[in-house]
Amino acid sequence: MRKPILGLVGAAALALVLTGCGGAGVAAGAAAGGSEKTAATAIYDEINALEGQERHDRLVELAEEEGRLNLYTSNTDMDSIVEAFEAEYDIDVQPTRGNSETVLQKLVAEGKSGQTSVDLVETNSGELNILHQQGFFYEYESEYRDAVREEGQMDGWTADRFNAFVVGWNTDSVDPAELPAEIKDFADPKWKGLITLEIGDVDWYAAVTQYYLDQGMSQEEVDAMWEGIAANASVEKGHSAMGDLLAAGKLKITLSIYQHTIDGAAAEDGAPVAWQDGDKHVTPVVIRPNGAGLMAGAQHPAAAMLFMDFLLTKGQEAIVSDYRVGSVESAEDSLAGIETISVPEDEMLDNLEYWDEKYRALVGG
Repeated sequence: MRKPILGLVGAAALALVLTGCGGAGVAAGAAAGGSEKTAATAIYDEINALEGQERHDRLVELAEEEGRLNLYTSNTDMDSIVEAFEAEYDIDVQPTRGNSETVLQKLVAEGKSGQTSVDLVETNSGELNILHQQGFFYEYESEYRDAVREEGQMDGWTADRFNAFVVGWNTDSVDPAELPAEIKDFADPKWKGLITLEIGDVDWYAAVTQYYLDQGMSQEEVDAMWEGIAANASVEKGHSAMGDLLAAGKLKITLSIYQHTIDGAAAEDGAPVAWQDGDKHVTPVVIRPNGAGLMAGAQHPAAAMLFMDFLLTKGQEAIVSDYRVGSVESAEDSLAGIETISVPEDEMLDNLEYWDEKYRALVGG
């Protein structure tokens, strides 16, 4: 079973779940891992057993009878998907937004009180893993899930998008020809005062660490690399804030900014930011899945399943149009032809405290 990684900001949320949820998951999704069934799981089982047009027609019939979907999400670009879904189906979507930690805490609190009304949760991988462990989710089966990249077919939930951590720079301040080929080279003192780390990117840190260990560096060499990088770096909180500062020229180079933040700012606002120069970029590029899970205790389970189907089909068009990386490969893939590495969940999630403490010590959190 997968375990969550939440980074520095999410540590409190993790503690809340492990020490305070008790039967929260059972209250929210009684049948997630056992024999007890609910009205919601009966609907899920019926639709999971169908295929093709028969499945779609039956699902639309049931979902439009329900007429409503309660959605919790941390995706700041969800509006375009909701609008497209509502234009196609006679279903009223009621989204509740918050950052990923807030979404998790809200669900845990509601689960404890038995007042959960949400049908579908769309957020970051760490929080989704926690919710799955606590029994909030029910299995989703479809040809659309089968089409998702393998890294996104997770236990209990399915990726609809990927966050890609890239090295971004202000094009007015930085000559890309002078950028190094790899992240490790930012340990050189010549980069002092020019680079920035994000305070909560523990998963990115673990992925890059594992990458260099796999490349043959010793643990001592990798630790020395990070010490050199940290000595050269400022630290900021939040990828959006970091993107704004980069676009304004107040930051020069960010080592773990989201690709969609850079691409969106450059395309929509004409911001002087980039993460590629032709076919050149700084390696490694780290990807992390984000996705959605069906609530086992959903009030509107058919609407939840239909929205999940939509996320993985027409919703992918909206995701890509927002400069994000969809979970289903396409010709418009922003990372097409680029070698990526994934967050090494199975190794690092068994040692959450180790990674959290190492990164906290590095960035002074």
